[in-house]
Amino acid sequence: MTDAAATSQTAETPLLATLLHEGVYRIVMQRPESMNALSSAMMSALSAELAKAAENPDIRVILLGAEGKVFCAGHDLKELTAARADADGGRATYERIMRQCADLMQQIVRHPKPVIAVVTGVATAAGCQLVASCDLALATDTATFCTPGVNIGLFCSTPMVALSRNVAPKQAMEMLLTGESIDASTAKEFGLINRIVPRDYLETVVQKYASAIASKSALTLKTGKEAFYRQLEMPLDQAYDFAANVMVENMLARDAEEGINAFLQKRAPNWTDS
Repeated sequence: MTDAAATSQTAETPLLATLLHEGVYRIVMQRPESMNALSSAMMSALSAELAKAAENPDIRVILLGAEGKVFCAGHDLKELTAARADADGGRATYERIMRQCADLMQQIVRHPKPVIAVVTGVATAAGCQLVASCDLALATDTATFCTPGVNIGLFCSTPMVALSRNVAPKQAMEMLLTGESIDASTAKEFGLINRIVPRDYLETVVQKYASAIASKSALTLKTGKEAFYRQLEMPLDQAYDFAANVMVENMLARDAEEGINAFLQKRAPNWTDS
């Protein structure tokens, strides 16, 4: 398969760099001068790339990374502050931006392809929310995470939604109430990230991790990811009924038949994603 590279950009400033290689699609935020803040423009660019990736059958897994020392500093506070000069004191702007952020996070959760955060720096506030919203997260041993809104009089209420669905309640509240940073080791202990990798080995581990997922049936990944998030919100009996129905439909798929036959015949499966 031919590698494909592209750049999403605003009128002047490149926001994202993208690269597709062997089923793995990299999306890299490249606004280090703004600490890769989730401005309205950045969120629009991310949403557009995710939408395109959802429709591209060559893409099987997505890596979300960033340039610079800060993975993502959360919302663009300068953008939010400027809106205070509006006639309504910024209410309409704040409602639009918070809705846009919520939609982006849900787009990641509902995306048919697995999305993996690759964190090489600080992930704070909505940046921490972005990590928590991804299906998996790999981080360097120097990465840090925090929800510091309480320190500036703005409780991290929307980051709280993703955070509380990834870590235990008391650990989430610790982060939200203190606003203090946690290191990668603590983030792994909390359940916010999956693995910690020394910076020198990051690329090797990320590529191995992503390639292993990309080698699976796209239909199976889509089915499983959707079912995982849907059953989380159900009572136990409903979750089992739902999951049983998913298993039945999955068993009837061509890829399940092919995968089982390949296993029994001790050969590699030939996926058709159907």
